[in-house]
Amino acid sequence: MLRLSALEAAKKPTGKVVGIIKRNWRPFCGMLNVSQIKESTRHLFTPADRRIPRIRIETRQASTLAGQRIMVAIDGWPKDSRYPNGHFVRSLGGAGEKDTEEEVLLLEHDVPHQAFSQAVLSFLPKMPWAITPEDMKQRQDLRQLTVCSVDPPGCTDIDDALHCRELDNGNLEVGVHIADVSHFIRPGNALDKEAANRGTTVYLCGKRIDMVPELLSSNLCSLRSNVERLAFSCIWEMNHEAEILKTWFTKSIINSKASLTYAEAQMRIDDTTMNDDITKSLRGLNKLAKILKRRRIENGALTLSSLEVRFHIDSETHDPIDLQTKELMETNSMVEEFMLLANISVAQKIYDEFSECALLRKHPAPPPSNYDILIKAAKSKNVAIHTDSAKALADSLDMATVDSFPYFNTLLRILATRCMMQAVYFCSGMDSDFHHYGLASPIYTHFTSPIRRYSDIIVHRLLAVAIGADSTYPDLMDKHKQSALCNNLNYRHKMAQYAQRASVAFHTQLFFKTRGVLNEEGFVLFVRKNAIIVLIPKFGMEGTVFFDSKDKTAPNLVFDEEGPTLTVEQHTFHIFDKVKVTISLDASNIQHQKIRMALIDPVISGVSVPAEDLEPQSKKSKLDR
Repeated sequence: MLRLSALEAAKKPTGKVVGIIKRNWRPFCGMLNVSQIKESTRHLFTPADRRIPRIRIETRQASTLAGQRIMVAIDGWPKDSRYPNGHFVRSLGGAGEKDTEEEVLLLEHDVPHQAFSQAVLSFLPKMPWAITPEDMKQRQDLRQLTVCSVDPPGCTDIDDALHCRELDNGNLEVGVHIADVSHFIRPGNALDKEAANRGTTVYLCGKRIDMVPELLSSNLCSLRSNVERLAFSCIWEMNHEAEILKTWFTKSIINSKASLTYAEAQMRIDDTTMNDDITKSLRGLNKLAKILKRRRIENGALTLSSLEVRFHIDSETHDPIDLQTKELMETNSMVEEFMLLANISVAQKIYDEFSECALLRKHPAPPPSNYDILIKAAKSKNVAIHTDSAKALADSLDMATVDSFPYFNTLLRILATRCMMQAVYFCSGMDSDFHHYGLASPIYTHFTSPIRRYSDIIVHRLLAVAIGADSTYPDLMDKHKQSALCNNLNYRHKMAQYAQRASVAFHTQLFFKTRGVLNEEGFVLFVRKNAIIVLIPKFGMEGTVFFDSKDKTAPNLVFDEEGPTLTVEQHTFHIFDKVKVTISLDASNIQHQKIRMALIDPVISGVSVPAEDLEPQSKKSKLDR
């Protein structure tokens, strides 16, 4: 048991710098704090990144720069100065403006987003482009197959398409057809180097930062319907129990018969009056996918959970007008199963051929301590979680139910997701542990998204050499260069995730900016020494309810780390407790706006906020509409 004052609870861990291995100075985004001294040219700059100290700069443009997001670079840090010295680099635009804030989050997360240079664009194919007779000779013609793609609404960079048909011998032929991006991007040229540096396409809310120029991503490589496209196909012969009898890989030419959304594909599968070739193919794929998924789970693959947010954007203002969680359908799982199967099949093939330089992806098993919070949280509901292996964890999660609490299993899977390690790319010749913990697969790679992942382009090149469809080059067979490339890809992937989360956070703020105060139900996901972290399922968002404040006397707080529980006055909070909170935007600091939550229910004297006090009758009618 630990009894904390508000002051003690607010303290943060501290440490001491004992050495600097490498300086990582870069231009920083932030805002200028204009000096109160009249006509002063020396001002303090506050970086957007709270980890960076304020920087002293000299400028005569202070009045102009006030209220703008700017970039500042550090010049040096005198040992007798509290702040480093720097200089103004450029203005990014007005603080709070959508374009400005998107620029800031891209810069702060080191996402390359400049326009493609002429040197890069010079390596694009000349338009109009068409498949040549030479291409026809070197590829398998699969244009007669009933191939279709299934993607989110509005998707223009279509990486993958599928087909399923019955063979004369009664077995099934299933194909995953992937855009042949490596045909257009040759090793070592400016286009290839730019894609390798970017590493990944970055998806922000309502905006996409392409890894490759749009001519490729949304046109020539995209497997759009009713146009001939170059593909790299992974094809299996299966029986009706989804057991693989034969696997082969081929460079191909396809003509997709339909570009469907997940909802459209689901409607076809469910509509018993539809029996066209596309629908039959989808039903065959869906039936096999269910078997594949069941088998994966039986072998120990994890089915985790995380709430994905979807914004509805106003077509004129481009501001979010609605916020909700994405609903997953059977067709989401259908596509996922065949992408996983293709990735595993290709991983085994390239490793068999190139044991020292195959680009693979692994997911390390978490250390046992990572599961502590999950085990404690489940125990609070008299549920046992076993973490000896992925299979034990998967089985525990499947059996974890609580009567009259149907959302419990979803919450538990969300918590389990937080326990996981990050999956990473690696070169097979530089590591001996290939296992992918989450998928329970001994080997795995990324093959299915070369339009948006550079790792997949390298895998395509390796596979092409393995089947005799292309020639090799020195860097492809150099395990040290492959390993260095993997390090960059891991970094770019991580920063892209951070940028995407920052974009969701910013658009969430925009959404609540015009909503005033909303009252919503949620669940306690974590307890801290002075706060509870609450998940709001309706919006797929999390927020923190703090119980100490500089503005008022703090309540009595008792934190039990073993529970874990937090007792506030006479009420004890446990993980998974249902609560009701207010949600609003705190815009008092324009650079660090944040979502603020306050407790409504349970009612704790001096702590809870009456909903009616925050939702006047004049606002209620608007909010309830």
